[in-house]
Amino acid sequence: MKLFCRTLGTGKPLVILHGLYGSGENWYTIGKALSPFYTVYLVDQRNHGNSPHHPDHDYDLMREDLYELFIERDIRSAVLVGHSMGGKTAMSFALHYPGLADRMVIVDISPGSYHHAVHNQTVAVHTRIIRALQALNPGAVSSREQADELLEPDFPREDVRQFLLKSLRRSREGGYYWQFNLDALAKHMDDIASAIYPEDIRLAVPYKRPVLFLKGEYSDYIRPEDEKMIRYLFPLSVISVIPDAGHWMHAEQPAAFLKALSEFLELPEYLPGLPASL
Repeated sequence: MKLFCRTLGTGKPLVILHGLYGSGENWYTIGKALSPFYTVYLVDQRNHGNSPHHPDHDYDLMREDLYELFIERDIRSAVLVGHSMGGKTAMSFALHYPGLADRMVIVDISPGSYHHAVHNQTVAVHTRIIRALQALNPGAVSSREQADELLEPDFPREDVRQFLLKSLRRSREGGYYWQFNLDALAKHMDDIASAIYPEDIRLAVPYKRPVLFLKGEYSDYIRPEDEKMIRYLFPLSVISVIPDAGHWMHAEQPAAFLKALSEFLELPEYLPGLPASL
């Protein structure tokens, strides 16, 4: 699948992969801050943003979509930054194409399955999100404000609603629609929550380049129980916590997030001028 991709800056390639319900556009401010040092590729994964919709959605497909992008753009090697679902795509890509992944930053996700008991709450949250989005008929909405009011009972936090509403778009005819493929995401939620390594982890060939795992202080997407598989698959990895942040740390604490990135990527100077939150 040919993915939509925005490009910023010049230099060595750095590819950013967004998470579930998001798009590359959500990462524009972060990409802009990194653009003095890298050619930043803000990718829309399948069924999200401006990339094509398809009834199938799993990590094997998303990995091969990314490989096709590398071939299309003649990217010989790149730093990968992946958040949540995008982090699992990045990890799958690095395990299968290690020569194309120079190093990685994995944002608040583990490589394992989220069907396990310790992650039941995480899966339940996304099930609730899908059901609430399915219950809202965007074609019957007259304004974004109305959509926000309809979502409020299910999502009291305004920042969560505003994140989801970034994918509510207006058609040329004046009606609204979800930019992501809600039907495909709902159908494949089990695949999205699945592990990215073989059922027998010993069959996976570890990725032996540096990896930074960033965990939000208030997030439970990376638990102590996950660290054994992380260390096995990514033996040169480190796990760092971003204080006062949840799952969307790049939006909640962008300055702290970029400081961690710049230190890991050994940038010549810290990226100045970012607000405390986006």
